[in-house]
Order: sequence, then C-alpha cells, then structure tokens
Amino acid sequence: MDEGGGLAGVIYDPLRDELFTATRGGGAFVGEARLRVTDKADLASALVGTGFAYVADSRRLQGRILAGVVGEVRDVRRAGSASLDLASVAGGRLDAYFESVDAPWDWMAGALLVREAGGRVTELHPDDPALPRIIASAPAIHDALNRLLAEAVQKAQNSID
Repeated sequence: MDEGGGLAGVIYDPLRDELFTATRGGGAFVGEARLRVTDKADLASALVGTGFAYVADSRRLQGRILAGVVGEVRDVRRAGSASLDLASVAGGRLDAYFESVDAPWDWMAGALLVREAGGRVTELHPDDPALPRIIASAPAIHDALNRLLAEAVQKAQNSID
C-alpha cells in the first residue's frame, strides 16, 4: 500500500482452492477470471455479508445494528472471514458487506478487490470499535446501504442509553 491505499492484494480460500488477486488499476481476478461486482440496484433485494466482534459487549451492540438492517435487505450471511467476504462482493457472490473489522490485514486486500471489480468501499473511523468500519457493495446500492447503516447505528445506540 501507499498513501493512496492498496497497490496489490492477494486472498486465498483454501476450502475452495481459489486465489483472488488485484492490482490497483489492473483489475481483480479469481484465477484467470476477471471479477465484477453485481449490478444490484435495489437494496431490499441485496444479499449482505457481515461479521461480529469477539467481545460480548460489542456483539450485543452489533446485534442491535443488524436488527435494523436485516428487515431492509434480502438476507444477511456471516461466513467468518472479512477478506473472503470482500472477495465475495468483488466476485458477485454477495451484493454488499459491512463489519467493524479494523486490522488492515483483514480487509485491505479485499477492499482493493472490490474497487478493482467495479464496487465501492467506504472506510469509517468511529470511536466505538463495535461500529461498522468497512462498507463495500455494488455501486448502485452503496449510498442506500450507508444511510441504512447510519440509521441502524443511531437506533442501536439510542436503545442502550
């Protein structure tokens, strides 16, 4: 990476024996096949991936946030790997993804894959580590997903005050 973000990224899925690669300006691939995000335009029909923190208090807040999201999208999946979830967005297996992941090695390569596959990525910097930090999606649903998450976060925080 440099001051502009990721330059190159590699993610390997040992269960599927898939190697995902991306270079800034060079596209994103799984093996030799070029990756493209979905053309999903309706958030209500989007399949969304997410993950949860290891700390119980953070998971409680994240559960409240998820409650504000799940009824507004087609469905939510949790696979357990931020980098593979982001690769799934890049490859069109998921329409969107959000999580509170903050370690760069967990998300930087995946974010580059999404961007190089035509998707959008928003990096947030909340004070609370339980709140979403990475939002990635097909371009047409990105702003709506950001708004939905902001509303869900606000409701979740208000419910514990």
